[in-house]
Amino acid sequence: MPHTESSTPATELVRFILDKIPLARAMQLELSGWGEDFLSLYAPLAPNSNDKGCAFGGSLASLMTLSGWALVELTLRRRDLACDVFVAESTIRYQRPVWQGFHSEARLAPGAGWSTFLDTLAARGKARVAIECVVPDTDGEPAASLATDYVAKLRPAAA
Repeated sequence: MPHTESSTPATELVRFILDKIPLARAMQLELSGWGEDFLSLYAPLAPNSNDKGCAFGGSLASLMTLSGWALVELTLRRRDLACDVFVAESTIRYQRPVWQGFHSEARLAPGAGWSTFLDTLAARGKARVAIECVVPDTDGEPAASLATDYVAKLRPAAA
């Protein structure tokens, strides 16, 4: 069940994103929902539209990238692991135009697991995890999708 309280680890992370990433502020990004294995971000259409009046492809890509990054970051923060998280590689598909405000749902990719990711991170100081993000259309079918590998690197302990 999604968490909806006013101050949660996810809402704190979204405040961090809005504070540190100017693009997220311009997009008017909001937390849409989160749980143990998913995170969803929302963006209204008006600041994210193109010349045709539908969602700008760059905004769709940005929201999906941010939601995947946030899922990994949130997983690490909830375990008190200070890491830098980066996009390693990604593939995006635009399947149909989006004519309204949109949200991106980020989840572990099939075959990926937090246990393997966290064990590798503990052993090597860095790890890679595959995340899939989808922007569903009003009928629930994907309007856009993103398959991304994120890499987390442990930050050196402060002296």
